[in-house]
Amino acid sequence: MTNDKELNPMNVLKPINISSNAGDETQPLTSSEIGKLWATYFGNTMSTQILSYFLQHCEDEHIRTLLENGLALTKDFIQRIEDIFKKENFPIPVGFTKDDVNLGAPRLYQDEFYAHYLKYAAKAGMSLYSVAIPLTMREDIREFFIYSLNCTSIFLGQINNVLLEKKYIPKLPTIPMPNRVDFVHEQSYLNGFVGDVRTLNAMEIIHLFDNIENNVTSKTLLLGFYQTVQDEKIKALFKRGLEITEKAVKRYMEKLHIEQLESPSYKEHLVTTSTYPPFSDKIMLFHKVDMFSMKIRAFGNSLAVSPRRDLGFLYGRSLQNVVLFVDDGANILIDKGWLESPPQAFDRV
Repeated sequence: MTNDKELNPMNVLKPINISSNAGDETQPLTSSEIGKLWATYFGNTMSTQILSYFLQHCEDEHIRTLLENGLALTKDFIQRIEDIFKKENFPIPVGFTKDDVNLGAPRLYQDEFYAHYLKYAAKAGMSLYSVAIPLTMREDIREFFIYSLNCTSIFLGQINNVLLEKKYIPKLPTIPMPNRVDFVHEQSYLNGFVGDVRTLNAMEIIHLFDNIENNVTSKTLLLGFYQTVQDEKIKALFKRGLEITEKAVKRYMEKLHIEQLESPSYKEHLVTTSTYPPFSDKIMLFHKVDMFSMKIRAFGNSLAVSPRRDLGFLYGRSLQNVVLFVDDGANILIDKGWLESPPQAFDRV
């Protein structure tokens, strides 16, 4: 087993002593630092309300601890960002408040769903923090995002352990261990529709698996939102989102099942029949627009590592549908006066 000393990066990296003050706290925040701090604050105010409600209806001891840990992290991140913003005389975003949740509403989801939801949310957070780190020049801000990424990585490990222990997810698909190094010599390696179509490679398999996992969780959350949303226009959008997600999941599952590879299963049975809304229409709509926006990045990452042309076509079609959903959702947010604007560049025109 690897010991702590072996996992210390400073055992490999030589220290570099630089006298420059380019990264000190006296430097003004850059656009990337402002944008990523703003997005992190906004997203965590949303998570605080969601997790606070989930905790009102949770009986499983281990999943309750996961929810408590997730809520503790969101509150910690919020407080740290507020301290930075106050120091910089930066206006604190409104985000989401207790007005967006009804803690007395009946149970909408079963305990198992909370663990799947937390995994989805943790992956989204890690994506945000990992992108922020190389774009952050001020050392204190960079340390905050490294801290956030490390905390979320550890938390995700806890989530995976609970999911595996309770057998809530299948083990990742396995493939034969190669006995030699191979190179691609034929253009048919890219085939996906006709001709000699090869089996899926390791990168293609895991991205299909990950997209299924994300989408079945997204669909389950959306089903609960669809049951409880009050505005008819938003309800119609949610119905469209359910249909888009269902079609995509079926196509991804088919690719794995053709090769006898296991995939995550549907989770709709984890939604109760309650129609009493625990969340405001505002937070539900924003949450789904945000989750669908995250799919855009996931599809882009999948496209980049999936050379088979049928997979590229599949992700491209999914990407088009999701972009249209996000655009329509954003328009409703604007019409309702619910879309809080991130900080913008100075208008010199």
